[in-house]
Amino acid sequence: MRRLAVLTAVLSLAVVAGPPAPAAAGTPLARQTLPAGDGWAAEGPGTTGGSAAPPANVHTVSTRAGLVAALAAPGPRIIQVRGTVDAHTGPGGTPLSCADYAQDGYTLAGYLTAYDPAVWGRDREPAGPLEDARAASAARQTAQIKLKVPGDTTIVGLGGSATLRGVNLHVDRADNVIIRNLVFEDAADCFPQWDPTDGEEGNWNSLYDNISVTGSTHVWVDHNTFTDGDNPDSAQPRHFGRPYQVHDGQLDVTNGADFVTASWNVFSGHDKTMLIGSTNNPAADAGRLNVTVHHNHFDDVLQRLPRVRFGKVHVYNNYYEIPDASTFVYALGVGVESKIFSEANFYRLGRAVDPAALLHDWGGTALTSRDDVLRVGGKVRPFDAVAAYNAAHDPDLGSDAGWTPVLHTGVDPAESVRLSVSQRAGAGRLG
Repeated sequence: MRRLAVLTAVLSLAVVAGPPAPAAAGTPLARQTLPAGDGWAAEGPGTTGGSAAPPANVHTVSTRAGLVAALAAPGPRIIQVRGTVDAHTGPGGTPLSCADYAQDGYTLAGYLTAYDPAVWGRDREPAGPLEDARAASAARQTAQIKLKVPGDTTIVGLGGSATLRGVNLHVDRADNVIIRNLVFEDAADCFPQWDPTDGEEGNWNSLYDNISVTGSTHVWVDHNTFTDGDNPDSAQPRHFGRPYQVHDGQLDVTNGADFVTASWNVFSGHDKTMLIGSTNNPAADAGRLNVTVHHNHFDDVLQRLPRVRFGKVHVYNNYYEIPDASTFVYALGVGVESKIFSEANFYRLGRAVDPAALLHDWGGTALTSRDDVLRVGGKVRPFDAVAAYNAAHDPDLGSDAGWTPVLHTGVDPAESVRLSVSQRAGAGRLG
């Protein structure tokens, strides 16, 4: 079926139109395929998802149960989401809360009492009955909200507001997946783990991304909107002096995943946004994690835009809107053996945001940065992110990542990016 899907893609690409809706004229959204050359997901056979699915393999879902059944159905498959699918619903659509997942007497109050650093200390991770209860509760939530996506699958939203609420889509060891035109909302962890050994002060760590791509190839994530909804981390309390963080990534690409394109998405109001490579161990990731990130709107997000290890990552024509210096951490994380090629991005910064903070050295050595522009206080000027970083930090980052991207459909002038991305990125913008 993969061969048939590739043939379908080749035929349709003969009449491809330009962004933001790169499909043959008249081709239904669910059967559109990634255009030739559109980032790393176009490598080799390209990414066609479930576009070749026969009519019997086309599913329209509006409930968690329907989504689970469609993901388990024979492929290639097209899954069309209508309305809001809420992961926190039981049989018959019964609403579920965090209390419904709690196991073995777990309560947050009890957990806080048991692992208060004044009692437990700061030199070892939590262990014992309450940590076991927390882990068992988390496992029950995982079984409910973490839904695996098989290969040769297209998942699309119908209309302008199709929403996956509380869902963690897990594209795991799969090939050829398309995810488009969806709102991803609030994949919150009911049972974050306290780790007093994480950093100097300890940290709360949560489990779930909106989309996790692990060990997979040829994945296209396009025209989606990612949001924490009415449950942002900024509204969470502090416990043990640290933010009680209930969200992980919005789109993470890890564990040897490869050939991914993330395009025309909106990432808003979030902390740890996009992680590419989760470990400094090269065993699984060296030579992989090749990702293209283009025409996305990073709107008031704090860090990992993206953070990269190992991969050749092309970051171009993105609109970075960073208003608040008090919460912003960094944009591009230059990790171990990363090869980020950043070009023609538009950075709009609040007056107090330091341009030198746009990069952060996580053990990398170089980044190519060219043709970006920076707007502060209404003035737009050319911007060299590496030069700005090096002027304020030691040691310097090199300015040559050692490669030049060829898989792209064209790079727009940075000055045009703010308008085009503002008008076209996100769910509901595909016509």
